[in-house]
Amino acid sequence: MKRIVVLGAGESGAGAAVLAKVKGFDTFVSDMSNISEKYKNLLKKHDISWEEGKHTEELILNADEIIKSPGIPNEAPIIQKLKAQGTSIISEIEFAGRYTNAKMICITGSNGKTTTTSLIYHIFKSAGLNVGLAGNIGKSLALQVATEQHDYYIIELSSFQLDDMYNFRANIAVLMNITPDHLDRYDHNMQNYINAKFRIAQNQTQDDAFIFWNDDPIIKQELSKHGIKAQLYPFSAIKEEGAVAYVEQHEVVINKPIAFNMEQEKLALTGTHNLYNSLAAGISANLAGITKDDIRKALSDFKGVEHRLEKVARVRGIDFINDSKATNVNSCWYALQSMPTKTILILGGKDKGNDYTEIEDLVKEKCSGLVYLGLHNEKLHTFFDRFGLPVADVQSMKDAVDAAYKMAQKGETVLLSPCCASFDLFKSYEDRGEQFKKCVLEL
Repeated sequence: MKRIVVLGAGESGAGAAVLAKVKGFDTFVSDMSNISEKYKNLLKKHDISWEEGKHTEELILNADEIIKSPGIPNEAPIIQKLKAQGTSIISEIEFAGRYTNAKMICITGSNGKTTTTSLIYHIFKSAGLNVGLAGNIGKSLALQVATEQHDYYIIELSSFQLDDMYNFRANIAVLMNITPDHLDRYDHNMQNYINAKFRIAQNQTQDDAFIFWNDDPIIKQELSKHGIKAQLYPFSAIKEEGAVAYVEQHEVVINKPIAFNMEQEKLALTGTHNLYNSLAAGISANLAGITKDDIRKALSDFKGVEHRLEKVARVRGIDFINDSKATNVNSCWYALQSMPTKTILILGGKDKGNDYTEIEDLVKEKCSGLVYLGLHNEKLHTFFDRFGLPVADVQSMKDAVDAAYKMAQKGETVLLSPCCASFDLFKSYEDRGEQFKKCVLEL
């Protein structure tokens, strides 16, 4: 019997283990951290052996194939040993793709992918299609393939997930944008990160679709290098050569494959970045044959994504906005650009090789104060202190909210848009956002 070892027992790993077990493999799960009760119970239910707090080499190095959770870096000692002996290492998505004939709509990009993924899922679900939500959000794709049957999967893919995908094919691939992110995982080499993003199109055929932002300078520059065979569907904010979707005279227009239009003011999501999300989602739904009326309705009644420019409360005339999902500088740029008032910006966390130059002008224009939230704020001080804005140094969310509240004037906004990963002080960006909301509501 072929032996599969799953490294990491979060949503991705536990789901992959269940699928491996269901398909008759000798399955073992190993996690260097503690496994949550939720996933322990799932593994026990399916009679899957597991260990936590360690990687026992004799139980791992004998695997025929490894399914690696995306959070485990290639530099991890156990990964290096597996690679040295030539063991196949794949992602949960790659593994799950072997066992389903469902249509795969896959979304990646440095920013906007969660909102776009959620919006596409909302359109498909609202239209009555049998659809699953997977990848970085939703339930594990492997678990759904093991226990449910869907005709479509809408999958958000990070660069880490794409790194370990080889034969998986996206029927519709969406590349929102590429800006510097996760460079600490890519040897601080931007080209390595770009190549990871373009893997989303690597197995596409001429029967498939590749949707991308037409004005992204990196995508434009790289497009011809990657031998993309799929039909191209570029989108843009305004009508320009090549774009199949754009806004013209306050109307959203999609030209291919079926002509579609709706009034821009009826879109549920506002702001330029959300226009791109809506255009990419509209093209995806159009390609899937969803009716114009269903697309219009879903684009106009979508409720947005938690932790992404989420309005929390207004306290004594000060608005508090949770943008905890802004884990890179470009995401924060979009958030600041959309602020209609002077803003106290809470930023900081685990730096991923960030270059803050991108938000320099917006911080000078929009911000009336800065709160540095992290264990190591030296880089923030070096870059931002010279602007002469009031700053506060904090190492807990309560202190961050309190400091921002003291700095803010009536009519201003407090924005949590950290530019950084959350792992220095929080379990995840969700945990960071939840703590922010809790602290705001206790003011």
